[in-house]
Formats: sequence, structure tokens, C-alpha cells
Amino acid sequence: NMASPALLMRVVASAYSVAEKAATIVRNVMAAGDLGIVEKTGANDLQTKADRLVQMSICASLARKFPKVTIIGEEELPSGEVTEDLIEDGHCEEILKKTCPAEYTGIKEEELVIWVDPLDGTKEYTEGLLDHVTVLIGIAYGGKAIAGVINQPYYNYEAGAGAVLGRTIWGVLGMGAFGFQLTEAPAGKHIIVTTRSHSNAVVNDCISALNPDSVIRVGGAGNKIIQLIEGKASAYVFASPGCKKWDTCAPEAILHAVGGKITDIHGNGFQYNKDVKHMNSAGVLAALRNYDYYASRIPNTVKQSLVP
Repeated sequence: NMASPALLMRVVASAYSVAEKAATIVRNVMAAGDLGIVEKTGANDLQTKADRLVQMSICASLARKFPKVTIIGEEELPSGEVTEDLIEDGHCEEILKKTCPAEYTGIKEEELVIWVDPLDGTKEYTEGLLDHVTVLIGIAYGGKAIAGVINQPYYNYEAGAGAVLGRTIWGVLGMGAFGFQLTEAPAGKHIIVTTRSHSNAVVNDCISALNPDSVIRVGGAGNKIIQLIEGKASAYVFASPGCKKWDTCAPEAILHAVGGKITDIHGNGFQYNKDVKHMNSAGVLAALRNYDYYASRIPNTVKQSLVP
């Protein structure tokens, strides 16, 4: 008889279904019309009913199946019973059929940390920029992002009535990433994707130093990594604190699974063990290809202003 699938594959397979449930919640909240917006630290730091319900759904669903895994979500929520309608018990059969990379077959539940951003791009969600929105579930082991799920609840939403909305991208280091068509940015072009709502002089100076052919300003870290893996941008540059571990864990795993690279502005990798501080205080630099080209052009003045 076949050995039962490795824990990592079971977690990823469940996270896939949990992310699809999350997308349904996101779409339902928007369709119902009452977003229940709360300002957390200010007008650029919002929380909606969707953020709250999705986080409860993801965390409770995964905790029920994998009780010893550490799960860290963006939103601070009161602890309490989660209603059964928020629980997703399913998993993606396709993922369970794949072979777990050998180096991850012995992982135990208590060694995994799951970083959850229930709705990445909340500000854009409230403004109706729905294609910017993602649900992020990142899986870390030994402090490294090793697997991730990114759901885009509104993928295809401009295709008109009858189009199937949403898609789920997933990946595991050593296995690859699935659910999208890997595409490289146009050769010889420097297209920078960066923040939409958190710009300042340092952010802009850093971009100018890269002599970009064009700059794309969009919301959401998940969305920016998708721009890289689908060839719409050649580098993601954000020379500012603000990004958190739950923003980068899932995207990092997917980008690394297809041979890309993401670090802070100094070139340091991100750590995802459960005791790490949540803020990526030295910014973000990422590329699918030619990472070194962009890293070598970050001005020292920018590096000095961002302390890891």
C-alpha cells in the first residue's frame, strides 16, 4: 500500500482548499456591501470584515487539522469560538498525489510555522481595486519559507459576466510552483513594481537609481510577486519598512520555487521562525531573474536609512 502523504504535502493541500474558502468569504463580504472598515494605525492601515472573517476561517481550519503547528495571522482578534460555517475541512487531491521533496519528508507539526495574511491589499479592496487583492498562506520550516499558497479572489474579474473568478497559485521549494504560467519580463527592460500607497523620498530615490524603463505602482506584496512570475515586472523594490512576515512568506516560497530571489534592501534573507519580529524593517528587493543587477544598484544612502 502507498505510504500516507508527508505532513508538508497535507498542510499545503489543506491550505489550498482553505484559501479557496477564504476567497469565497472575501467575495461575499464585498457583494453584501458592508465592509465594516476599521482604521488600525491610520488611513493606510485598514481592517475590514473580510480580513477578520478570513483570518478566523484560515487559522481555525488549519489549527483543527494540524493542532501543533504555530499559526501567526496579521489581525489581532479576540479569541472565541469560530462558527462552523467558517471551517474548511477539504484538501486538494492533486497536491497530495505529488511527491514531497526528500529534505521535507520528516517534518513534524511542531516544526512548522504558518504565516497568514487574510487579505493582502486591504486598502485596495476598500477602493475597488480588486485585482490587487490576495490571500496569503506561507509555510516556514527552520526559519525559511518553504511552501506557499496565494489566492487571487478576483482573478479574471474584468473578463465580464460568466467568467470564472479567482485562482490559487501554490508552490513548494524543490518542487516548483503551479497554477499560473511562468513568464519572464521582456529582456533588457527594467520594469519596477513598487508600493501604491506608502511612497516617500527614499522609496522614490531608490527607484530612480535603478534607471527604470517604467514603474508600476500596485497594492499588495502577493500581487507584486505575481507581477514578477508572470513577466509583467522585472523587479519589486520597496525601500521602506512596512512589509511584514505574513506579506512575504507565501510569495517568497513561490518566487524561490521558480528560481527567483527576495531579500531586504541589504540583501539579507528573511527569517520566519515563530519568535522573529513581524516587521521587515529593511524593505524588500525581489526579482525572478537578474536579482544581482538590481541589488548592485541600490544606493548606499538608501541602505543607510534602512536598519534591519
